[in-house]
Amino acid sequence: MTSAIILLVAVLALSVFLALPLGHYMYRVVEGHRFWATRFLGPLEKRIYRLTGVPVDDEMGWKRYSLSLLLFNILGVLFMYFIFQAQGALPLNPQHLPGTSIGTAFNSAIAAITTTNWQDYGGETTLSYLSQMLPYTDLNFIGGASGIAIVLAIIRGVVRKNTHLLGNFWVDITRIILYVLIPMSIILALIFIQQGVIQTFGPYVQVHLIAPFQSGGKQITQQMIAMGPVASQASIAVLCNNGEGFFDASFAHPFENPTALTNFLYMIGMILIPIAIVFMFGHMAKAKGTAWALLIAMLVIFVPLALLRFLAVLSG
Repeated sequence: MTSAIILLVAVLALSVFLALPLGHYMYRVVEGHRFWATRFLGPLEKRIYRLTGVPVDDEMGWKRYSLSLLLFNILGVLFMYFIFQAQGALPLNPQHLPGTSIGTAFNSAIAAITTTNWQDYGGETTLSYLSQMLPYTDLNFIGGASGIAIVLAIIRGVVRKNTHLLGNFWVDITRIILYVLIPMSIILALIFIQQGVIQTFGPYVQVHLIAPFQSGGKQITQQMIAMGPVASQASIAVLCNNGEGFFDASFAHPFENPTALTNFLYMIGMILIPIAIVFMFGHMAKAKGTAWALLIAMLVIFVPLALLRFLAVLSG
């Protein structure tokens, strides 16, 4: 139990330590400040607005903001649904897996966009590399960014006194994905790859067993080892709290979580952005003390439940 408490303290302490600068960074991003990050990504951001026709200064009331949010998420759900259904005829499918059932396609799309993490299939036996990479990873970004955008609208509604405008959803979602989620997911994916999380387009590998065994009256001497571009999906999934895994065993699979460090980073990744949002609120509301009070209230709820969970697991 002592080691579990030390682990909990280490995860929380490092998460808060990293969330402090991240919260300030996110505040500058969503408020449109010009700083070092805009020097690198500002031209790309402007090009996105030109291509999509988004007027940066056109702020929205709650109805337009909500409708834009719903439209964006519905398009993401439809995109994932059709890719899942058509994956048998699409590229990056070395195992020649057929399209999924209608139920699986619809259920997976809704679960991904809402980050409710319901998965009714085994990833390595159901989805092609394209389905894992394109719609799933895409909806991880959309779902996570949409959640942050909703929080932004609420914060602005609380902070702004003399206006009903809550910002521009399309600008918010672009900045969150471009400046926050993409850089963080790339950094985390590179660390995962260095630690041994696989990232490959090669087909599944057939291996000979060191210790063959009997099953159904047959001698089993070979096993198929599932492969795939795992690190790129795992990084954004954990940052946006999407629990679906590339493999059926999810983060318990050695190709998805091979070392103690990757497991430690998964724990930090799941709570880093939520804590940073609290500090972002403190900057936006100019109430850093209130932000710390909110964080303490969150920890008062979280820590006892985490310790209870540790106790239950360790006691069997």
